[in-house]
Amino acid sequence: MARTRRARTAPCAGATLRALCAATALFAASAARADGDVLRIGIITDMSGQYSEGNGEGSVAAAQIAVEDFGPTVLGKRIEIISADHQNKPDIASTIVRNWIDTKGVDVVAEGVNSAVALAVQAVTRERNKIFLISGAGSSDLTGKSCSPTSVQWTYDTYASSNATAKTLVARGEKSWYFLTADYAFGHALERDAARAVEAAGGQVLGKVRHPFNNPDFSSFLLQAQSSPAQVIALANAGSDFANAVKQAHEFGLTQSDKTIAALQVTLTDVASLGLDVVQGALFTDSFYWDRTPETRAYAERFHARRKAMPTAYQAGVTSAITHYLGAVKAAGTTEAAAVMAKMRETPVNDFFAQGGKVRADGRMVHDMYLMRFKKPSQSTGKWDLYELVTTVPGDEAFRPLGEGGCPYVRN
Repeated sequence: MARTRRARTAPCAGATLRALCAATALFAASAARADGDVLRIGIITDMSGQYSEGNGEGSVAAAQIAVEDFGPTVLGKRIEIISADHQNKPDIASTIVRNWIDTKGVDVVAEGVNSAVALAVQAVTRERNKIFLISGAGSSDLTGKSCSPTSVQWTYDTYASSNATAKTLVARGEKSWYFLTADYAFGHALERDAARAVEAAGGQVLGKVRHPFNNPDFSSFLLQAQSSPAQVIALANAGSDFANAVKQAHEFGLTQSDKTIAALQVTLTDVASLGLDVVQGALFTDSFYWDRTPETRAYAERFHARRKAMPTAYQAGVTSAITHYLGAVKAAGTTEAAAVMAKMRETPVNDFFAQGGKVRADGRMVHDMYLMRFKKPSQSTGKWDLYELVTTVPGDEAFRPLGEGGCPYVRN
């Protein structure tokens, strides 16, 4: 079983402490270089904020499952997992990851929920030539204008999450949209990608309002949305922002009105907390659901035994991405980033998470997505029986075409 440690960092203030920290860092760096018999995986995630339930410690458990399945070693190296809380702050995340790589010998960084955080971590891993396996962060810019030759965005992105949902709603006549958007990188990207899908399908965006990240009170924003003539109120947010917005929309009577609430990004644990009476009938798109196939159910049972909850798509993506990475390390015979990335790109992804998945040159792992509907309470058999599959969206239709993202590493 992989060893898991929580990374801790301490500030270095004052000349004496700075000198001591510098000496300690030099010693640690030497030790990390000498410790060649360990492959370290760093899980950078939200352990204490609004994404902690759907990511957090569950993502660490997901990494442990991957290592247990692969085996405790690769290339003669013992596999070790360390983890840290980025507190949803890009500067904290960057500092942690840079320290991991420079002084702790971390070979690969995984998860990275929160797009602003992921963009910051991606810059560090690109600079340090280390691989970053992105699962929780969704901005499509991570494989677009901000792409990296050493990153893979595994689970979903804002383009795929919004594309099928927007097209389906516009096709059934709900053509006018109003966006309620989280005011940070993820929300902006989700709104942008959904708006493009709406307009491409023949719909129109009548307005938008942006709310602060981790916002408890949506009353003023919902009143603005309610006053719009738009048929669809699209929630371009996630985590507790999504849950609070949906709950308060229900209290305002919006979910029982002639307006449709479009959930552009959904986390299983948020829905379980909200209850189906609040969200029933709404359409959304996701990359993974625990009860879809025998393989997803078998994985979910193992995860549930550890966490007493079913896995979210982000947590399942961590297991899948790390498993694929370790297989690529073994096949490449090295942990060197370019060689491992080449093996990851040339090897199809066939596991409980995806069948026929492929890692593209821009770092996008392309796989099927699933248009889902929240069940009615009368259809559910238990706490986690929440979704029903409407249709499968093939990966090449779900994700943005390779040549349209603006990734500077892709030759058109």
